[in-house]
Amino acid sequence: MLVVCTGNVCRSPMAEQMLIERLTAAGMHDVHVSSAGTGALVGRPMTPEAAAQSVRYGADPAAHSARQLTERMVQDADLVLTATRAHRAEVAQLVPRAARRAYTLREFARVLAFLAAEGDLDDPGLPDPSSRSPLQRATDAAARSRGLAPPPSDPNDDDILDPYRAPDAVYDEAGRLIDQSIDQLVSALVTPSVSGGPGAT
Repeated sequence: MLVVCTGNVCRSPMAEQMLIERLTAAGMHDVHVSSAGTGALVGRPMTPEAAAQSVRYGADPAAHSARQLTERMVQDADLVLTATRAHRAEVAQLVPRAARRAYTLREFARVLAFLAAEGDLDDPGLPDPSSRSPLQRATDAAARSRGLAPPPSDPNDDDILDPYRAPDAVYDEAGRLIDQSIDQLVSALVTPSVSGGPGAT
């Protein structure tokens, strides 16, 4: 899983760290999460405000070092989650084949929440869904059905605003949106239709 924003010092590392913390807590220890920026401030740590948001939501910002997004990173990712639709377009321009598995974070959470509510997170045409991980199955379902989920009334609602050099209130709102989206995403991944239910291995 690759998370993308612009500088890789605010939104994408916040999302990366929160995803790692929440997925691990949900027992999904085999999911690798990383982040990068389309115009990264390479080698820099998170801004102090973004790091504080990560800590606030139970994640660890200490080891972060900003990386520039590359074609190889996109090719290697099973799922690309971006801060905004513009970043998603940049990912698709870099690797056109990745368009099918690239979403904004809020879009992916919205689609998964819809599919989970509909009980449609597994493909009935596949005889052995247990052969794939919950994330793989959810990603396949989202790609298959992303057009079925009702879109937001305002397209901007699929984006996370950029807090870089903005007041603390903007960092608070970005952190809240990331936290909310990741909660939706992880909740969908651990539903019985994806995880195999309680006691699944």
